Amino acid sequence: MSAPVPVSAPVLEPRARRRIAAEILIVLGLSLGQSGVYAIVRLADKMTQAPLAGQTTTLNQSLAPNPVFDLVYQLLGIFFSLVPVALVLFLLTEPGRSAFRRIGFTFARPLRDFALGFVLAAVIGAGTLGVYAAGRALGITTALVPAALDTYWWTLPVLILSAMRHAVLEEVIVVGYLFTRLRALGWSVPAMILTSALIRASYHLYQGIGPGIGNFLMGLLFGYAYYKTKRVMPLVIAHALIDIAGFVGFALFGSAIGIGD
Repeated sequence: MSAPVPVSAPVLEPRARRRIAAEILIVLGLSLGQSGVYAIVRLADKMTQAPLAGQTTTLNQSLAPNPVFDLVYQLLGIFFSLVPVALVLFLLTEPGRSAFRRIGFTFARPLRDFALGFVLAAVIGAGTLGVYAAGRALGITTALVPAALDTYWWTLPVLILSAMRHAVLEEVIVVGYLFTRLRALGWSVPAMILTSALIRASYHLYQGIGPGIGNFLMGLLFGYAYYKTKRVMPLVIAHALIDIAGFVGFALFGSAIGIGD
């Protein structure tokens, strides 16, 4: 019995190609592409003020002096930042074809997804610490403070939700959605992985050049993993684990873990 012949992507008409290209630009303009542009401008601004080594970048800051309103603002920020995810899932949904299954954003393979997620988190986590230390030593990375929220009963749950927000937002859009649309346009696998990694690097540049390089390498690994598995869930799990460890770890142990100084 002969092996099945792989089915190539259908050739799109020029009008359909332009529509997909426009859709990609709009989605990125509403989400991570916009963040990338702002991050590049913020990096340039920081470099005109003082050496990057002497500056600090704070994540997860308090948004109001009143703890009730601080919580409300935190939750609203998390909720509305996930609207672009709902948009791309809506755009990828077709009659009889779920967007969740299309990009592998399901719990259909929990053991494999969590196993791969833990492996990726371990590799990226160790690499992140190394790149951060090297960037600080070279003076191309700002001091990073992962969490600067006041201590309330809701601080740790909000930090965990924030980590999960970043994981879902980034992996669904910059990997699952982008790969699907670029594949429809006929892009090669290396081009898709490289483009995704460059976008991922761009919106982290506000932290300095080091995090940009580190996230570019992370993007290459995550892009390759998605190409091989066709599933975004392991990437979401890995990303969430990395951010939870950073956000919650810093909130619990502060400068004792060696980040932010």
